[in-house]
Amino acid sequence: MTNLILLMPSGTEWIIIAVIILLLFGGKKIPELMRGLGKGVKSFKEGVNEAKEEINKAKDEIDEPVSKDR
Repeated sequence: MTNLILLMPSGTEWIIIAVIILLLFGGKKIPELMRGLGKGVKSFKEGVNEAKEEINKAKDEIDEPVSKDR
């Protein structure tokens, strides 16, 4: 766990990363990149929620008692 904390960037490193991104992509491309990233995250969350619903649905079907209509 302590090794993971050591790998996280500090405040100055975040500023350097932001400047490099700004230089690479320019000011006009960054909003487009962020919009795309947001859409991707939203789509991923929807997929995860759908998978959870399917798992819960299957679990509920398994847990239902078998009717004795015979």
